[in-house]
Amino acid sequence: MASTVTSRPGYGQLLRTRGAWTFLLPGFAARQPFAMLTISIVLLVQHTTGSYGTAGAVAAVTGVSMALFAPFTGRLADRLGQRAVLLPGVLVHALSGLSLTALALADAPLWALFVAAVPTGASVPQIGPMVRARWGVKLQGSPLMTTAAAFESVTDELTFVFGPLLATALCTAVNPAAGLLTEAALTLIGGLLFAAQKSTQPSVAFDGHARVERGSALRVPGVRVLIVTFLGIGSVFGGMQVSLAAFSESIGEPGLNGVLYGVFAAGNMLSGIVCGAIAWKVAPQRRLVLGYAALALTASGLWAAHSVVVLAGIGLLVGMCIAPALITGYTLVEGLVPQAARTEAFTWLTGAVALGQAAAVTVAGQLEDRLWDGAGFLVPMAGTALALATLVALRAQLMPPRTTRVVTRGAAHREPVAIGEM
Repeated sequence: MASTVTSRPGYGQLLRTRGAWTFLLPGFAARQPFAMLTISIVLLVQHTTGSYGTAGAVAAVTGVSMALFAPFTGRLADRLGQRAVLLPGVLVHALSGLSLTALALADAPLWALFVAAVPTGASVPQIGPMVRARWGVKLQGSPLMTTAAAFESVTDELTFVFGPLLATALCTAVNPAAGLLTEAALTLIGGLLFAAQKSTQPSVAFDGHARVERGSALRVPGVRVLIVTFLGIGSVFGGMQVSLAAFSESIGEPGLNGVLYGVFAAGNMLSGIVCGAIAWKVAPQRRLVLGYAALALTASGLWAAHSVVVLAGIGLLVGMCIAPALITGYTLVEGLVPQAARTEAFTWLTGAVALGQAAAVTVAGQLEDRLWDGAGFLVPMAGTALALATLVALRAQLMPPRTTRVVTRGAAHREPVAIGEM
């Protein structure tokens, strides 16, 4: 894989890729409900139990379940095809969501809500990784891969802007159960529409060579390094969510929480757009290390902010550092992982963000309760610092593997000759 880009990529060129719109539009519709799930559960369970702690615990079970099961869903999609996994998956998710809603409205015991939360999270359709895998097929070896990764990052951010707003409006203005019911319905409809786009899904090969390639993406050392890197990014999302809410509450302005998080998200979106429009001449491995160092540096200043203006400014910088790290990490998958295992690789990274976020929410909440206001900001600092140390120490594992073959020079003499790189 080339380490430099010789032609200038652009979003216009990307969106003119033949067949792209056939999976982009249904893919956007199908991933929208994912951003509605957590807030819908929190608002419903809080309404029926009167406890944010209980509501957060049920939502956390859903998030952890999704993070643990997502890679296996991705691996099945690589082996059997995306359609074969999506069709039963969206049905199970819709039924699980309906069951969780019914149990909450019936004032079921907490253990019953936990039981229903597990399949609800485990069956979340991994639309984002599946869309990224389709881009990988369309743009194999193209400089537009970085642009596609940026486009998907911005799409994810848009989803997490509109999804919670829609869920909150439904739960507060219509019915506390309306958010989760709508999420289940949209997942079913959007997932079926996306699954219907058979022509753009990665092919499933059945020859012997493909069977060798379809080993787990987790066996690739570089993927394991990226998982740790994405866990650190998840710690930023989770730590920011809790700590910004606590900070706003401590100064008597709880309404500022949405504004501050919006500034953070805006920085993420803007840098994502810019990142995808640049013709990079720096190798992605180096970009990831430099970008992640900037993320760790800016995140380390959050805990020291004691005013709204300063916190908003640092939050903007943190958001601007996240998108390049995410985009570069996803871009590296193309060179590290064979096509037959890429959906699984993408789901490992997505699951790592979710798992890091769930852990950070829990730890940051405990720190805010037990220490001082703003102590939760220590979580993004520690998470990114540990991930950066791992990334720097193991950065050589992010280099794509070399491909070699053996050339015979006589009956008893064989010498390996390199024929190029991926």
